[in-house]
Amino acid sequence: MIYRDFKELKLSQLGFGAMRLPVIDGDDAKVDREQTQRMVDAAMDAGVNYYDTAWGYHGETSEIVIAEALAKHPRDSYYFATKFPGYDLSNMPKVKEIFARQLEKTGLEYFDFYLLHNVCEMNIEQYLDPQYGIMEHLLEQKKNGRIRYLGFSCHGEMDVLRRFLDAYGDEMEFCQLQLNYLDWTFQHGKEKVDLLKERDIPVWVMEPLRGGKLAKLDEEDEKQLRALRPEEEIPAWAFRFLQTIPEVKVILSGMSNEAQLEANLRTFAEDRPLNAVESDALMKIADRMGSSGSVPCTACHYCTSHCPQGLDIPRLISLYNEHVLTTKAGLFGFIAPMALAAIPEEERPAACLHCGSCEQVCPQQIRISDVMTDFVAKIG
Repeated sequence: MIYRDFKELKLSQLGFGAMRLPVIDGDDAKVDREQTQRMVDAAMDAGVNYYDTAWGYHGETSEIVIAEALAKHPRDSYYFATKFPGYDLSNMPKVKEIFARQLEKTGLEYFDFYLLHNVCEMNIEQYLDPQYGIMEHLLEQKKNGRIRYLGFSCHGEMDVLRRFLDAYGDEMEFCQLQLNYLDWTFQHGKEKVDLLKERDIPVWVMEPLRGGKLAKLDEEDEKQLRALRPEEEIPAWAFRFLQTIPEVKVILSGMSNEAQLEANLRTFAEDRPLNAVESDALMKIADRMGSSGSVPCTACHYCTSHCPQGLDIPRLISLYNEHVLTTKAGLFGFIAPMALAAIPEEERPAACLHCGSCEQVCPQQIRISDVMTDFVAKIG
């Protein structure tokens, strides 16, 4: 097992993600406890020591199931991570009762790692609002030894990440990002990592396979990668890319069965970062994937000066592209709807007048009104 240094700890670079545990009869709230126990035992035997769960995973049962599976192992042999559920705004005033309930549910006396969950456009104002006392309470729990290390996860865009860091960056010890070779440029992953590096905040990775999209590629792309590394499995390329980034400490993988766990254990048995030629090949594949079916907006902003509604058209198109790419892969697209919920109604795609003023000045000749119409249809 590969390990990375974090303060005085050595963390397994493979983190056991508990958002996609094996379930019974396809019911997300019915976790297969027996298979999960076998998987946790196998992960522990292989040296995995980081386990990541959250309040809302698997119908609010994931914390319980993972704590039960780890209970047979010595408490100092693993690191338990969970999160405050700020993705639901109704939870904001409940930080004290939720944290107490999490300790009760898990039967733990403390959490090794605790995160403010899913900082994004939808909740940044509430996270920064002192009336809820969220940060105050969590820092108190840290002082009292119930939290060892405090961090946050972020699905927001760069401006959200900057605002959060400006407010709380001195208290944050790690940040969990959606990061993979597709989102390195598509969701400005590189810029986010660089911003965190400026503040000396290490990176934890979620969605390294982008919900499974990077586990299987087009035939020609797979052929190209196998020519470079014949023995490397296709999903492993996504992990090798992340091993190339020095700021990345923990890579979380949500594993739904024992076969996926075994494959990940093989990958993380050795450190094999990409060389320059391999990285270049992977980035070209990512560019093709990111441009497939997307609107070729260059964010020149000519359109915004001609929109009578004052819509931020480049940003809306960026969200549209993200949503199209995600749903095209058969995944549930939550980032775009979440971001749109934070935008005033009069600035959303449905506010487009279809007047064509923006289209007359678009250098890319994009049918912007059609994009807005399709966006409304896709989001609902």
